[in-house]
Amino acid sequence: MELTVVMPCLNEAETVETCVRKALGCMRENGIDGEVVVADNGSTDGSQQLARDAGARVVHVEEKGYGNALMGGIRAARGRYVIMGDADDSYDFTALMPFVEQLRDGADLVMGNRFKGGIAPGAMPPLHRYLGNPVLSFIGRLFFSSKIGDFHCGLRGFRRDSILRLGLQTGGMEFASEMVVKATLQGLDVREVPTTLSPDGRSRPPHLRSWRDGWRHLRFLLLYSPRWLFFIPGLVMMILGVVAGAALTFGPVKIGELAFDVDTLVGASAMVVIGFQAVLFALFTKVYAAEEGFLPEDRRVKRLVDTITLERGLIVGGLLALAGLAGLVASLVHWQVRSFGELNPRESLRLVVPSATALMMSFQTIFAALFISILGIRRSKETPTDIAASAAEEAAEAVAKTKAADDDTVAKDAPANL
Repeated sequence: MELTVVMPCLNEAETVETCVRKALGCMRENGIDGEVVVADNGSTDGSQQLARDAGARVVHVEEKGYGNALMGGIRAARGRYVIMGDADDSYDFTALMPFVEQLRDGADLVMGNRFKGGIAPGAMPPLHRYLGNPVLSFIGRLFFSSKIGDFHCGLRGFRRDSILRLGLQTGGMEFASEMVVKATLQGLDVREVPTTLSPDGRSRPPHLRSWRDGWRHLRFLLLYSPRWLFFIPGLVMMILGVVAGAALTFGPVKIGELAFDVDTLVGASAMVVIGFQAVLFALFTKVYAAEEGFLPEDRRVKRLVDTITLERGLIVGGLLALAGLAGLVASLVHWQVRSFGELNPRESLRLVVPSATALMMSFQTIFAALFISILGIRRSKETPTDIAASAAEEAAEAVAKTKAADDDTVAKDAPANL
């Protein structure tokens, strides 16, 4: 079978029959060997029977959520290609051929773009059309170097085997983002075609909750991009802190009528420490995610981890600690010169703050080197082939032992038989 159209369904009695008939009609008109699968997520309004009457195959998905319903339908699909779309009659199931043609041409994932195809008046709330979708799609393109203009279009087609290999995990609305992000990170052929969006045919409110589901999409995008979540903000903070700290270590800095002194130096120190910690978290996340298979391996991170060995990390941390201790010794000498009396904070803090910063970063470096070494410990992972080979070896050994035992028995019985 070439194509399966999957529709997630939760109480769509008003529209599911229309959507199924449109999809089946489109496949008949274009000579496509296909089916419609309605992934029911617990409807109580008779949607299941209406879908069957219209010609669909209904599969029941117990686990609640948009993503869970879709994955249930995708796993049950018999077609080589799958096109998914909501069962609310907002997408045009009579215009599936642009998706099919791109899939036949070798695409792994074909996204619809509602902004290029046309959004009918009242089909999309203004908050989604002018803020939510554009902003989240921009963040997705920025974070993952994607070319997709509409990250959240619900009408999309894909090769079933390619998407199943991605190991999609999210069960809610963020499933839409996860599919695009993981397909992009894995280097799949992702394309885009224009599609239209019409007002849905339901009399009840949609399942989508703007702020809740928008946050879930944003959270997913951030968690899957350690570079933008940790590394870039941390690096910016470190650079600003180092520049400000270096300038203030030698005396106050005036910009116009503004004067920056030791209080700003303390703030700069905090920025350096926090920024350095964020950069380390980016490294930790990348190493862990690559080891566990959440994210593809980053060659630059691998080279960095191979370069920054435990021993080198301990050496760098030790040198920073020596620099910090040297600064603290200098501050004690400064105090001794003042006969261990009251000090001028504007002078003493210029020695103490950089020294304390160096000491904090030294321990962060040492702990980071130790932690990365722990993350890098390899675990043996048996593949199905390994398991089958081990079973075959064990069976062969068992047969050999049995044969040897039989031979011994025959040898012992031989003299008696004579």
